[in-house]
Amino acid sequence: METTSVSDIFGALGNGTRLAIVERLLREGELAAGDIVAEGDISAPAMSHHFKVLRDAGIVTQRVDAQRRLYTVRPEAMRAIGKWSLTYRQFWDQSLDRLGKALSKEKRK
Repeated sequence: METTSVSDIFGALGNGTRLAIVERLLREGELAAGDIVAEGDISAPAMSHHFKVLRDAGIVTQRVDAQRRLYTVRPEAMRAIGKWSLTYRQFWDQSLDRLGKALSKEKRK
């Protein structure tokens, strides 16, 4: 996937199972699909669907090693989330600064 859409990323991560998969991959690095499936209460076909959604959203990549499918998180996806978050952090910081100044002004009256 060439570009990583923030709305696609958040849409995919809006599912708890997919979010848990990504969090685990971030913690542990590249993992085989079978290792992830083995620890959950989810069927292999359902897990396959979740991996497809994550791949389609540009969050993970799949690498084939013999019979195993190995997954890793794409750094571009994490950068897109970080950039989006920083944009809104700046917005809230500025908004809260303005609110603080307005409240200080009111107190002085």
